Amino acid sequence: MTPLTGKYFLPEWRCPVVRGRYCSLPSRRTGSPVFLSSLSPHRPLRYAVLGAGFAGLSVVWHLLKHSPKELNLCIDIYDEVGVGGGASGVSGGLLHPYSPKVKLLWQGAECWKESLKLLSIAEVALASEESNSEIGESGERFGQFVVRRRGILRPATNVKSLDALNENAQNCLSSCRIETIGKDAAQGLLPNICVPLNTAFYMPSAVNVNPQRYLRGLFLACKTLVKEFSTIGFGGKEFYLHQKSVSNLLELEGEYDVVIICMGAKADILPELSGKLPLRTCRGVIAHLQLPNNIEEDYPDHGPSILSDAWLSVQGNRSLLMGSTWEWKSRNSSPNVLADEATKALKELLPKASAVYPGIKDWSFTGARAGLRAMPPLTPNGSIPLLGCVNDLVGKTHTCKYWLFGGLGSRGLLYHAWLGKLLAQAVLSRNERIIPSELTSWKNIKQ
Repeated sequence: MTPLTGKYFLPEWRCPVVRGRYCSLPSRRTGSPVFLSSLSPHRPLRYAVLGAGFAGLSVVWHLLKHSPKELNLCIDIYDEVGVGGGASGVSGGLLHPYSPKVKLLWQGAECWKESLKLLSIAEVALASEESNSEIGESGERFGQFVVRRRGILRPATNVKSLDALNENAQNCLSSCRIETIGKDAAQGLLPNICVPLNTAFYMPSAVNVNPQRYLRGLFLACKTLVKEFSTIGFGGKEFYLHQKSVSNLLELEGEYDVVIICMGAKADILPELSGKLPLRTCRGVIAHLQLPNNIEEDYPDHGPSILSDAWLSVQGNRSLLMGSTWEWKSRNSSPNVLADEATKALKELLPKASAVYPGIKDWSFTGARAGLRAMPPLTPNGSIPLLGCVNDLVGKTHTCKYWLFGGLGSRGLLYHAWLGKLLAQAVLSRNERIIPSELTSWKNIKQ
């Protein structure tokens, strides 16, 4: 199995130059094609993507997918902790297009559609690799999944918000419908669930995702796409993974045509961007729980995950994730959780979870992980991520084009696919204006 750490190189797919051709890309001003005759046909365009989480791998996939077939393109991915080693890999993985009050989020339909596409692509890539491995078994060899399709249940617990919940549920997407159900129906899905107001909101099409396996699958999908280009005679695509950090953007100057910053909360430590981004940091702890061996009754196979003041993400019949805490202004990006921090998280989360699922008290704590989120500013459209060209922020004269994809916050899994596609198209066309203004308006916020 190909390791996902260190420098990733595709020597058999390192392609010859496309002789006698020039790359065709849309004009920045008009959007119509121009021929980049100033580019040497003897070298590829070189892009650096900083970060190998949801944002970074989504951008890489879409750059490879949407770039002209004849374009020679080399992408270097930099991440000191490898694929999914940061906050993305610690995500609880609950995916749906709604707010806590089940209101459809800004551009939720498009985000939902594109996320499901990328999940499917990653599943196929991972299944193909595992079916070709020495074990010869596809799917969940280690009892793990990429996507668990059992829905998500949201019991109503607050009289004040019940009217809003009922109203919002009426405006759901047909592709991710919300069913308003009573206590008996809820307990039919999950015995012993507590429904204090006799109303729960069930999203049967919502899913929970194993972020580590998903990101591995998406990385493998990029690898497969490069190979497919080579097979059909367009071999000018290659990419590398470097397990190293980039501490200064200008150290990349002269080496790359484009640098795309997908570093999450760590973007602010770059000296060129420090103090210039309207991001708040928040550390979240997620607890891992397991049913003890002396308890025979498993979590039901068809049982949904649970959303409430604390959420429960089902990993298997005897394994759950419970989250998440919110430690604002933290700068601690380590995924490791010390004993004191874990104890504090359990004291905060268990009462909230047991209020809707009392059986959680019988589960045993087996460990905890944490991620440092980069939270975007609140806008009239909600808290939405930051996209755009940041040459003006980087400052000085430079030949490289710098772009930012940041502020995914706690909804990175929902936003990453569509926004990665948008940013890739903007980078390839050299046209920031194709990005909706809601995603670039953060530049108008005075720091």
